[in-house]
Amino acid sequence: MPQLKLTYFDMHGGRAEPIRLALAIGNISFDDHRFSYPEFAEVRKNTPFNQVPVLEVDGVQITQCDSMLRYAGKLAGLYPTDAYQALLCDEVMFVIEEAGIKMGPTYRMTGEEQKAARLALANSSIPVYLTWLEKKLAANGGQYFADNRLTVADLKVFIDIRTLNSGRLDHLPTDLVEKLAPSLNAHMKCVAEHPAVVAYYAKFAAK
Repeated sequence: MPQLKLTYFDMHGGRAEPIRLALAIGNISFDDHRFSYPEFAEVRKNTPFNQVPVLEVDGVQITQCDSMLRYAGKLAGLYPTDAYQALLCDEVMFVIEEAGIKMGPTYRMTGEEQKAARLALANSSIPVYLTWLEKKLAANGGQYFADNRLTVADLKVFIDIRTLNSGRLDHLPTDLVEKLAPSLNAHMKCVAEHPAVVAYYAKFAAK
């Protein structure tokens, strides 16, 4: 097994969290290198494109979160081997990533500018992708997004929906998912109750 080091903010969310979960669920050993926000200015100097997460595989630095997540999924048995099911998995991951790219600039905003930008998203692109995800979930049986089992696509959706519900995104209504795509909340609850996910977060609660 390769030596893995994943570098990201010290938070239970964001682009690295599905990767952490996949590795934990697969019982794959990795160095979970976390840092605080004030440390980011220094950390980013040693990363491709000055951004995180980055994954080191036997000392080789890899960028792009969906590439890392797919790799972690393969190591952990959470990525489909069937080409079509892998396509469905990738499709969902890329949609979540595009939604995150639209949200990204708002993190650098404050006050009324941030409020206006996030409310605009809540009335435009967010409903589009939430309703699309709900239809995809239903089309694939209603429990998982691909392969009739837990995959990395489910982990990526889980983190995204949990974040939308959390109240951490100022100016976004916390009932947005429940109003627009309630089955995604049921999916989130299902993933949260997976024994390996429960065990992963219990480690942090015990500290």
